[in-house]
Amino acid sequence: MPVDLLPLFPLNAVALPGAALPLHIFEDRYKEMIGIAIQQQTEFGIVLSHEQGIANIGCSVLVETVMQRHDDGRMDILCRGSRRFEIVQLNEEKDYLRATVQFFDDDESDGGKRATDELRAATMDAWRFLAERVAEGPIPDLDADDPRISFELGQTVGDVNLRQVLLQMRSEAERLQHLLTYFRTFETRQARIAEARRLAPTNGHAKSSIAQEEQ
Repeated sequence: MPVDLLPLFPLNAVALPGAALPLHIFEDRYKEMIGIAIQQQTEFGIVLSHEQGIANIGCSVLVETVMQRHDDGRMDILCRGSRRFEIVQLNEEKDYLRATVQFFDDDESDGGKRATDELRAATMDAWRFLAERVAEGPIPDLDADDPRISFELGQTVGDVNLRQVLLQMRSEAERLQHLLTYFRTFETRQARIAEARRLAPTNGHAKSSIAQEEQ
């Protein structure tokens, strides 16, 4: 059933179920929104903001810890991703957006346990191989037995567009396959972006290539 009027926080960020998300709250309207969420221990929704508006699918979060309260009312908080939702109807009666939403989870048919196990092992191997080559700090210790390991893996990737794609997919097997392809082709994409940037001053078509790669 739809849940009425979930407060929304549009950001250039994507929350994933189970993943931590630190936030710095400084606008008055969001101080009010977060204050209510803390007081009533209720969820609010993180939605990806882009040039065309906001994404139609987001993830609700709960405030896990208030790390710091500043004298002017600003807050540093740590949130935890909870439930995915699709916006049904927006409401603009308050200073911040709210929406009627429909929460959803994965479809029951997930491609079969055998396929998921095979994908899990291959995707974890591809992630470890890439992380060992490009990570600037310690490699996260992920729970390989997590039935939704795709969200943990997605949290290690800084690409918000990739995270949004994962958020919208309704199959763990589909998310694992998407990540496997992403990890295996990462270095090829980076090489293409670097080459396009190198040629950009002299090639009028290079900029469009960069934009397409980074979207």
